[in-house]
Amino acid sequence: MAMDTAQNILETIHMIAEDRLDIRTVTMGISLLDCADSDGERARERCFDRITTRAKHLVAIAEEIEAELGIPIINKRISVTPIALVAAASGETDLTEWAYMLDRAGKTVGVDFVGGFSALVDKGITPSDRALMNSIPQALASTDIVCSSVNIGSSRAGINMEAVGRMGEVICEAARVSEGGLGAAKLVVFANSVGDNPFMAGAYHGVEMPECVVSVGVSGPGVITRAIDNAAGQPFDSVAEAVKKAAFKVTRMGELVGRLAAERLGVEFGIVDLSLAPTAEVGDSVARALEAMGLERVGAHGTTAALALLNDAVKKGGLMACSRVGGLSGSFIPVSEDEGMIEAAALGAISLEKLEAMTAICSVGLDMVAVPGDTPASSVAGMIADEAAIGVMNHKTTAVRIIPAPGTREGDMVEFGGLLGKAPVMAVSPYSSAAFIARGGIIPSPVHGFRN
Repeated sequence: MAMDTAQNILETIHMIAEDRLDIRTVTMGISLLDCADSDGERARERCFDRITTRAKHLVAIAEEIEAELGIPIINKRISVTPIALVAAASGETDLTEWAYMLDRAGKTVGVDFVGGFSALVDKGITPSDRALMNSIPQALASTDIVCSSVNIGSSRAGINMEAVGRMGEVICEAARVSEGGLGAAKLVVFANSVGDNPFMAGAYHGVEMPECVVSVGVSGPGVITRAIDNAAGQPFDSVAEAVKKAAFKVTRMGELVGRLAAERLGVEFGIVDLSLAPTAEVGDSVARALEAMGLERVGAHGTTAALALLNDAVKKGGLMACSRVGGLSGSFIPVSEDEGMIEAAALGAISLEKLEAMTAICSVGLDMVAVPGDTPASSVAGMIADEAAIGVMNHKTTAVRIIPAPGTREGDMVEFGGLLGKAPVMAVSPYSSAAFIARGGIIPSPVHGFRN
C-alpha cells in the first residue's frame, strides 16, 4: 500500500513538473440578488461590501493550498449574479458604474478576474438587459478584470435573433473602443449558458445557486497528451481507456483543492469543471493531444472524430472521480490560447468552418478567434447564430468569443498577452449575412426541446 501511495505521489509530481498540470482557476460564486435597490448607488455599495467580505480571504487561502499541496493554482476569480438582474430595480440605463464597482471589488481582494457583467436574454430582453448590453463596450474598455457574457439562446426557448444582431454590433464596438480589440476578448455570447461555470469570460453565479460557493476548473492537456503518447499504435478503445484514467487523476486533484478551499473559506463546495483548458505554452495544448492520435496537423480530416473521443473519455474519467462535476466539462479549443491551434491557424490547416464543425463536440465554440477589423457586425452575428443553432439543436453549451482586431487583415498576428496568448487573423466569408440578421424575431426551439 505504501509503495502504491509513493507511486501516486511521484506520478503527481511528474504530472505537475513535466506535463504542466495545474488548477486553472479557483472561482468563488457570490449571490448579489438581495443587494438590489431602487437607488443604484446604494445597491452598488451593498454589492461591493458583499464581494469584498465574502472573498476577503480567497486569494490567501488559494495560495496557502497551492504551497501546501505543491499544485499550481493559476487564477483566482469571482463570479456574481448577472448584473442585469441585480441592477433592474435601479432603473438605470447606463450600467458602466456597475462594471467599475466589480473592477474595484475584484482588485480590493486581489483576484485575477470578475465575471458576471451579464444578461440572460434567450426568451426576451428587459430594459435592464438592454441597458447592460448597451453598456458592455465602454464597461470592458475602461475596466481591467471585468468579464461579460450574454446568453442569447437555449434549447427550451430557441434563439433570440434580435439579441444575436445586437451582440454582433456590441462585439465589434467592444473591439473598436478598446486597445488592440481586447474588450472583445473579455466578452462571450452563449447559447445554453450554465450558472456554475468557473471559467472566464463566461462565468456568472446562477440564480439557482447557493448564496456563496467555491468551484474549481482543472486543466491537464499535457497529462492527456502523455497518456495518448503512451498508447501509441494501440486501437482507439485503448486510447479512450488511457485518457479516462488520466482524467480521473486530474479530477481527483481538482476535487481535493475545491473541498479544501470551501472548508477553509466556510462556504459550500460547488463543482469541478474538468474542461481541458490549454495555454500558449508548449506542452499545454489540446491541439497536440489531438495530433498525438495520428493527425499530421489539427484541422486534418478526422479532427472532429478525435475531439469526440477526447471529450467523451475526459468526461467519463472525471465523472468516476467526482460526484460534483459541472460547468462546461469538455475540451476548450481557443485559437489564441493553444500553441498548437495558433500554429495550425497560421499555416491554414484549420479554418473558421472546421472550428465550427468541432464546436458540435467541444466545450464551448468559436473561442478567442481573431478576424479582420473590418468584419461587418452582421457577419459576426451570423457566426453567433450558427454557433447557437449547434448548441440549441444538440442540447449543449456553445459560445462565440470573436475578436474583430482593429486595423488587421487576414494573415496578420494579434498579440493579447498573458493567458490570452496571440492569434492569427482568420478569413471570414466575403458574402453578406445582413439581410438574414435583419429579420430579427425568434428562431423557434427544436421539437425535442420540449421534454417534460
